[in-house]
Amino acid sequence: MARNKHPEETVNRILEVSLRLFLEKGYEYTSIRDIIDGLGNLSKGAIYHHFKSKEDILEAVTDKLVGSSNRMLTKIRDRKDLNGREKLKTIFRESLMRPGQEELFAVAPDIGKNPKLLFSILRDTTDVVAPRYILPIIEEGIRDGSIETDYPAELAELVILVANVWMNPMVFEDSTETSKRKFMLFAQMMQGFGLDVVDDEMLARLECLTEIYQKNK
Repeated sequence: MARNKHPEETVNRILEVSLRLFLEKGYEYTSIRDIIDGLGNLSKGAIYHHFKSKEDILEAVTDKLVGSSNRMLTKIRDRKDLNGREKLKTIFRESLMRPGQEELFAVAPDIGKNPKLLFSILRDTTDVVAPRYILPIIEEGIRDGSIETDYPAELAELVILVANVWMNPMVFEDSTETSKRKFMLFAQMMQGFGLDVVDDEMLARLECLTEIYQKNK
């Protein structure tokens, strides 16, 4: 049997087709046969050469989805010209303003109806994003005096879960008005911690993205 000279391209094809099917049909209703049919000229053996199971494919798909976000978080976390509070504000701004968000929200699924995908996002949020990126920023803010809290680890989880999940219209199918109300409450909550890290420009951007999502559901 001839060796695959481009294994990375094969993996990317598997992930692209799998993601599309997971979003269209839901993880539970997507079979390996569906993925094979979507790939066209790849065999079941070729898929299992790279992935042991459908669960492994889902994990790789999720890793790919969050990869660019985590690179952005790393860059902001490691900046030397910002204090902790400024880094948090930059993260919220960049997350909403980065290019390609309109396209993502236009084709985004109802994540709430894809429990495996939702669980993967939750796990990444609590196990990776909060401790690896948000917590070091909060601890830096405590040291530089820009953030005050006795519970840095808990605040890190709270902030990112609210931002990534509770305020995400793809999880709860929120209307534009509901998204706005959640954002305003989030702003109040952050101000209660002395963190003025969200603004009207971010609210307008969230409303715009929510409208795009609702329009293309």
